Amino acid sequence: MMKKTNYSYIGISFVILVFGIYFIPKIIDRINTEDVSRNESRTDFVDKNKLSDLAFIEINGEPKKVPEFSFINQNGKVISNKDYEGMVYVIEFFFTTCPTICPRMNANLIQVQNSFLEYKNFGVASFTINPEYDTVQILKEYADNYGVTNPNWNLMTGDQLAIYKLANEGFNLYTAKDESVEGGFEHSGNFALIDKNGFIRSRVVNGNPIIFYNGMISQSEKVDEEGMPEEITILKEDIIKLLNE
Repeated sequence: MMKKTNYSYIGISFVILVFGIYFIPKIIDRINTEDVSRNESRTDFVDKNKLSDLAFIEINGEPKKVPEFSFINQNGKVISNKDYEGMVYVIEFFFTTCPTICPRMNANLIQVQNSFLEYKNFGVASFTINPEYDTVQILKEYADNYGVTNPNWNLMTGDQLAIYKLANEGFNLYTAKDESVEGGFEHSGNFALIDKNGFIRSRVVNGNPIIFYNGMISQSEKVDEEGMPEEITILKEDIIKLLNE
C-alpha cells in the first residue's frame, strides 16, 4: 500500500523555497545599500547587567554624549573624541597662566592620575581656554612641570571659538574671556566624567545626579573655607565603577 502524500507539507516547503530565492537576496541588498538602518542606543553597547549605579546625564530625555572635537595636544598630535573611545576619562577646561583655580585643579588631577597608573584605558582631556598663548610648546612645558605621565592625558589647544562652544554648549561648563577678572578669563572649576562609550556620567545623591565633580578642593583639605566638601574621593570611586562596566 502506497503512503499518502502530504500535500500540505509540500506546499509549505515550496513557499519557504520561493521566499529564500526571491526575498532574502533583496533583504541582503537593502542592508548592503544601507536602506535598512538600526536604531542604536546606549544599551546596544553596554550590558545592562554590568552597569554601575552612576547616572547618565540626560538632555531632553536623551543621554548626553561628548560632542565631536579635534584639537592639537602638547606633543603636536591631532586628538579627537575618537581617540578616547573605550576609555574612561575626565574633562577639564583651564589655561596655563591661570593664577587662581587651575593650579588646584591640576594638582588634584595629578593625584587622580597617580591613582590609576595601571589602567591603560583611563585618561584626561584638558582644553585650554587661552589658545592664543597656550601653544603646543607652552602646554608641553606645563605638562612636564606638573608631572603629567599618563599617555592618555592630552592638554589641547586650537580654535578659541570651537573650544568655548565645546565648554559652554557641549558640557555646560562656563567659560568666558573677561579682562576684569584676575587672569583675564572665567571658567568652571568642575570636572566632567565620561564613560567608555562617550556618555557623561555622575553619581546620584539624594535622588539627583551631581552632574559634575568639584575639582578645586583636595582630598587632604576635605572642605573649603565655605564648608564645601571635597569631591576628588568620590570622583576616584566613580572612575573605578566605570572602569569595571
